[in-house]
Amino acid sequence: MYMSNTPPPSVEPGTELSRIARPLRLSEEVSGDLQRRIAAGEIKPGERLPTEKALGEAFGVSRAVVREAIARLKADGLIETRQGSGAYVVETPKTINLRLWQGAGPELVELRDIFELRAMVEGAVAELAAQRRDATDLRIMAEHLQAMDDALANGSDGTEADDNFHIAMARATRNSYVSRLVEFLGRHFSDSRKMSWRGTDSAQALPQEAQREHRALFEAISRGNAESARRCALDHLRGAAGRLGIQLAFDLDRKSLP
Repeated sequence: MYMSNTPPPSVEPGTELSRIARPLRLSEEVSGDLQRRIAAGEIKPGERLPTEKALGEAFGVSRAVVREAIARLKADGLIETRQGSGAYVVETPKTINLRLWQGAGPELVELRDIFELRAMVEGAVAELAAQRRDATDLRIMAEHLQAMDDALANGSDGTEADDNFHIAMARATRNSYVSRLVEFLGRHFSDSRKMSWRGTDSAQALPQEAQREHRALFEAISRGNAESARRCALDHLRGAAGRLGIQLAFDLDRKSLP
């Protein structure tokens, strides 16, 4: 079984490791790769995983990292360990946890799935934010919009400001569970946003389109127009997906739920 040799993630000095967009730990990369292989059927139910030593050599990591990765998969109910025998993929998963795949980066099918999830979440978030936002929320969102403008002007990556804009929008709903859900999903949503900032040789073409959509969304929330905010959020997702050649597989134009 082939295993990719993923280099350790870099951490810039002064980086806040608790932020949503933090680099993955090595054990997360290893467990994410194994989880993807299990889901794809490359490692079948009942199959024994390679030894810690073999996995460590394949991934280019220490046995301690492998042990931590195995512990994560065991906690998710995907594998079981047998004393003196090793780790095996379970025949039937005992639990299904809301831990999205944590590989080094999303593939096209995974991006499509992420965009579908974003559409289900962000349209409703925008609608509620328009109804409940206050002056402080609008000021914070405007600051993140300006940070994205600055990134465009400098030709730099505005993904972090993009993430923060959407988190601020979620907090404007005044629903702590909505905020926590968006922050939890933030890293995976960030993967799809990052593509909009880095997916073109014309460094600013795609981000400028996305920024126009962000501003339309912000203006709808500022006006307190819930339906317009929902529509702008979905238009933004349709545009972002389309710019990456992704066709969303369900109707974004349906009416919102009461």
